[in-house]
Amino acid sequence: MIMSNRKLNVFLPLLFAVVLALGMFLGHKMPGSNNGGATVFFAKPSKGPLQEVMDLIKAKYVDSLNTDDLQQEAIDGLLSHLDPHSIYIPPSELQRVNEDMEGNFEGIGVEFNITADTVNVVSVLSGGPSETAGVQTGDKILKVNDSLVAGNNITPDRIRKLLRGPAGSLVNTVILRQQKKIQVPIKRGVIPLYSVDASYMAAPGVGYIKISKFSATTYDEFMKAIRVLDKQGMKKLIIDLRQNPGGYLDAATRIADELLGDDKLIVYTKGKDFPRTDYKTKRPGMFEKGSLAVLTDEGSASASEILSGAIQDWDRGTIIGRRTFGKGLVQEQYDLDNGGALRLTVARYYIPSGRSIQKPYGKGHDDYDEDIAERYHHGELVNKDSIKITDTVIYKTAAGRTVYGGGGITPDIFIPFDTSRFTPTLTAIYTRNTFSNFAYQYYTSHRDAFKSYKNAEDFIKSYQPGADLFNEFREYAKKDSVPGMDHLGPRDEKEIHQRLKAMLARQLYRTEGFYEAINADDPMMKKALEVVEKEKD
Repeated sequence: MIMSNRKLNVFLPLLFAVVLALGMFLGHKMPGSNNGGATVFFAKPSKGPLQEVMDLIKAKYVDSLNTDDLQQEAIDGLLSHLDPHSIYIPPSELQRVNEDMEGNFEGIGVEFNITADTVNVVSVLSGGPSETAGVQTGDKILKVNDSLVAGNNITPDRIRKLLRGPAGSLVNTVILRQQKKIQVPIKRGVIPLYSVDASYMAAPGVGYIKISKFSATTYDEFMKAIRVLDKQGMKKLIIDLRQNPGGYLDAATRIADELLGDDKLIVYTKGKDFPRTDYKTKRPGMFEKGSLAVLTDEGSASASEILSGAIQDWDRGTIIGRRTFGKGLVQEQYDLDNGGALRLTVARYYIPSGRSIQKPYGKGHDDYDEDIAERYHHGELVNKDSIKITDTVIYKTAAGRTVYGGGGITPDIFIPFDTSRFTPTLTAIYTRNTFSNFAYQYYTSHRDAFKSYKNAEDFIKSYQPGADLFNEFREYAKKDSVPGMDHLGPRDEKEIHQRLKAMLARQLYRTEGFYEAINADDPMMKKALEVVEKEKD
């Protein structure tokens, strides 16, 4: 054993020398050995030229740059060559986008507006944190924790950031109520973002449901509304999808399952690397029988078009209104390492007749974005004969009726857009938010006058805006720099009366009251009532 150790001690220096020489020889032959580059023994995947350019700019560029802005511009430039609905969501926007789709956020539960650089509480969520803390409609928020929010150019985004926070955390506010400052601590909670804006009995036996988007909670909200209306004797139904931009496919298909018979195709999706997936009805629905009408317009998109398209293709109900937006693309959202997300189009969807309702986008994003304005200019919003059909294939419904693809859902009954409503005076009133601001001010100063109304239905039937209210609004609008208030035509006066009543109903009963009031004189709603009441149950 001793002999072996002595021999190893003799040859060990020689062995090290051989290994060192071999290493030097191999190092000389490796890529990068003659150009100052680092020697590598394992090849790394190529970053690609875009990432290489970004890395070089960060490391070598002569001036300081905001590389986040550069990256966003590069991503936007890349996505501009894809369809208009593949988008990058920066980290600063992701939480807001996700909250809107998930149907809730964490905060204090108030709706506010900002007038005269003051945050006014317009309404308080029933059962929410602010109501529990004693906050009232008409309160003015002066401070949030240590931040003064009155008289310092406060913005909606900034006040939201101050008021929102983790559920269970405390926010200390100072509120002005009837010229008295009050300290009100509020324990934040989970605040629902409802997508069913209104549901009520529009006529004996006729229910109405307004869906503003398709979020994670929409189906549950819809089912709750259906059950309540069913108990009130609903036999016929109007679903309002006007200005509904869409949302989750699952929400639309589950609602369709409640309206269509068993084992019926609702929609199918497929793409280049996305195998065909069929969505069919699976269970007995709550409203498979009974007259049905769906209201649509140029703002109804995506999931709204899936629902209305499936109803039209199976001849289940009547589509009333104007041609829908024309979005037939499916997006999936992928989280990114920087905290943002990529919403990427992965497939197209096709409704039961086999038609795609995606409008063309080959002329670029600007042309695509101008489509609705172009519809207005060439007369489509006021004349059904002006509708441009881009898909020449003839599609048939289950009953053999001809329907059209290639650009939205064309309604069964066309209702024109009333362009005469938007005189210069009314346009100025709407753009300045004069109706909303006046209604808030009027309600808070005449609160006791509205206590006699039991509910929204009672208010709609009984309340009529009088001359005093109209004159007060006229003077308010003049101070708001609205032109033409002394020379109003009969149509303008009628519109102002109707809108004031609806905005006051909103102050009293939130969106439910607003839609119940505004629908009373709505041409599309009147036609829907006429259609469903004519049909047999």
